[in-house]
Amino acid sequence: MDFEDTPSERSFREAARNWLRTEALSREKPGETFQDRFADEPSLLVAARSWQLKKARAGYAAISLPKEHGGAGGSVIQQIIYLQEESKYLVPSTFAIGIGMCAPTLAAYATESQRATLIPRILSGEDIWCQLFSEPGAGSDLAGLSTRAVRNGDSWVVNGQKVWTSGAHYAQWGLLIARTNSSMPKHKGITAFMLDMTSPGIETKPIKQLSGGANFNEVFLDNVRIPDSHRLGDVDDGWRVSITTLSNERMAVGDTPGADFEAVFELAQQTRMSDGRLAIENEAVREKLARWYYSKQGVKFTQYRMMTALSRGQTPGPEASITKIVNANRLQEIAIFGLDLLGARGIVKETGRSTFQDAYLTTPRSRVAGGTDEILRNIIGERVLGLPPDIRLDKDVPFNEIPKSGF
Repeated sequence: MDFEDTPSERSFREAARNWLRTEALSREKPGETFQDRFADEPSLLVAARSWQLKKARAGYAAISLPKEHGGAGGSVIQQIIYLQEESKYLVPSTFAIGIGMCAPTLAAYATESQRATLIPRILSGEDIWCQLFSEPGAGSDLAGLSTRAVRNGDSWVVNGQKVWTSGAHYAQWGLLIARTNSSMPKHKGITAFMLDMTSPGIETKPIKQLSGGANFNEVFLDNVRIPDSHRLGDVDDGWRVSITTLSNERMAVGDTPGADFEAVFELAQQTRMSDGRLAIENEAVREKLARWYYSKQGVKFTQYRMMTALSRGQTPGPEASITKIVNANRLQEIAIFGLDLLGARGIVKETGRSTFQDAYLTTPRSRVAGGTDEILRNIIGERVLGLPPDIRLDKDVPFNEIPKSGF
């Protein structure tokens, strides 16, 4: 493992750091998010698009995408370095799905003219994309999806329901997967499409969350027509497209946002317990802080392994699954402890919510989004520890013969 940037990487990091120092917003308190600063959705979207356009003009919107696809033509390690520096500032996550997941998929599977038209609009903030994958009966077992697409001349007619679709209520485009052949095993017979979210037959219903937000949605598709020219990849080979997208998602969600070690360490230094001592002086509290600190450091060094592999032109292994599962669990523990430490002050606040109130309500979803704890443990067990995979009795069974498949 190499902890040092190469001379060219160091130069790139310094340039990115200087640009961010001038152009990006600074956090006023640990754990603050862009959404906290721009609370109402219209203001958030305006501010997010403004930032994205500024970022695109500076060449930082999609560093590792080829120039012919609208990117900067840089390396993956440069992309990682930039994201490391950007994470220190207050920036929106509005375009994370489009840039981090959909744009690389379009670069791999869309036509040349589609790439030339669609990707620059994602990078500049003109178009927001959503990911239409999960369904009420197909979450962790994504291949069990039952949304259907039936060929009708030069188009496809889609019927079904998607759920937990972030940003669908304001997205212009969606990356959709649907079943096109039920007589094949469930990982086959799936096709991927680009979906214009203004198409007739689409109904989007935001899901009100415990945190008060409503960024997730149910999306109902009723005889929605998609031109065959908007298909990505071959017919019945959409699982390959899905894997490309999901691989990029693992990278995108590895650094889970929320109140982390710095926030709870500061709280422990300022909060007195029932015995009158500062929390930082309590042995049990110090033990928790130490555990969270070395957890965060372990993730950091695991990410360094990924960066070392990328810097050497190698393909990283399943490290993103490790960082995601460790981060998500640590942040939820910190959120719960923060509220416990605050006591009644953690429940009552004159205006808005505290950092730890927000974290308590939002961190549980981070253990589901981008892969549940159970799925990630399977990945780590099989690909890191070399354990035998789970037995899947339905792996080679035609989808329409799987009991209770709902299709």
